[in-house]
Amino acid sequence: MAKDYYEALGVSRRADVEEIKKAYRRMAMKYHPDRNPEDKTAEARFKEAKEAYEVLTDDQKRAAYDRFGHAGVNAGAGGAAGAGAGGFGGFGGFGSAGASGFGGFSDFGDIFGDIFGGSVGGHPGGRGGHAAYAGRDIEYILELSFEEAALGAEKRIRVTLPRTCDACEGTGAKPGTSVKQCAACHGTGEIRMQQGVFSVRQTCPRCGGQGRTVSELCSACGGEGRARKTRELSVRIPAGVDAGNSIRLAGEGEHGGRGGPAGDLYVRIKVRPHPLFRRDGANLLLEVPVPLVTAVLGGEVEVPGLDGRYKLKVSAGTQNGQLLRLRGKGTRSVRGGGRGDIVCCVQVEVPVHLTAGQKELLRRFDATLTAGGGRHTPKAEKWLRGLKDFFADINPF
Repeated sequence: MAKDYYEALGVSRRADVEEIKKAYRRMAMKYHPDRNPEDKTAEARFKEAKEAYEVLTDDQKRAAYDRFGHAGVNAGAGGAAGAGAGGFGGFGGFGSAGASGFGGFSDFGDIFGDIFGGSVGGHPGGRGGHAAYAGRDIEYILELSFEEAALGAEKRIRVTLPRTCDACEGTGAKPGTSVKQCAACHGTGEIRMQQGVFSVRQTCPRCGGQGRTVSELCSACGGEGRARKTRELSVRIPAGVDAGNSIRLAGEGEHGGRGGPAGDLYVRIKVRPHPLFRRDGANLLLEVPVPLVTAVLGGEVEVPGLDGRYKLKVSAGTQNGQLLRLRGKGTRSVRGGGRGDIVCCVQVEVPVHLTAGQKELLRRFDATLTAGGGRHTPKAEKWLRGLKDFFADINPF
């Protein structure tokens, strides 16, 4: 053919493969011979589009065409010209994905499904309602306590899902009846249809692609091969899981219909909040009230952990908001490694409900601190110096 391949598909010379595929879909749908019976012009345009597609989606052929034109393609072994000269006789059937077919065109069914009203290449289509199909993946929300998520646990859950029918063992046939090879497709699950000059493979409409037929449907599942069942499953919760994590139970989702593969069950974790702890990865954050005298003189306070109680050492002069760690007492990470820490935020507690005598003692104690010239309260002294410098800068006079 003499027509420019890019012009035949209506694309620019810079078009990528996806653009070429889309253009070919449009041309094939518009000019397909079955949609334009006895229209020689449409048939010629379809041939042109098909030949252009085969060349422009092959990197080597496209490079030769861009450099030498039609002569570069025709010089190849058979080349695109062979497909053009041989007309439609070169089509060895749409099921094979090679040079004589559609070059691995994965969306072939998108183009011709509407034309032939069925499925192509054995993939389930509009008429494949009785074909085998995979079961769906299912999500189950499992709520855990804070401790269970941090330390790990073994939980039992109950799920009600479509499973393989016990009565017919998934065949869809009434127990005691026979399952026979489909007479229409002879057990292959496909039939070959002749559409003018085309030979098209289609899912067998009689057996739905299974290659077999049943004389009577199973009454327990209505011939579907599945029935809803409630099952109890054991789920191992690894230490360190957090809210939003999922645990996959392979094959525990919906069972497929008519022998199709089962889906998976995804257990999504929800964690109840803890009254004391918060999570930060493998670390546990905890606010710890510390008596004023203990913060001043030093000592120990008892703090809770997920698996016991611990003594937290408080050094003399510990300040409010200071962070102290209990190393290795946190939780684990699901990614592995050692345990995290309990990070304690000190909350120095100021005494309340003092008696007159206690207040007088504090006043005398404060007088001794003031006489020390700020040595006992370095942060306050530093803050006051900064305040004086700030006002001196904004009001130098």
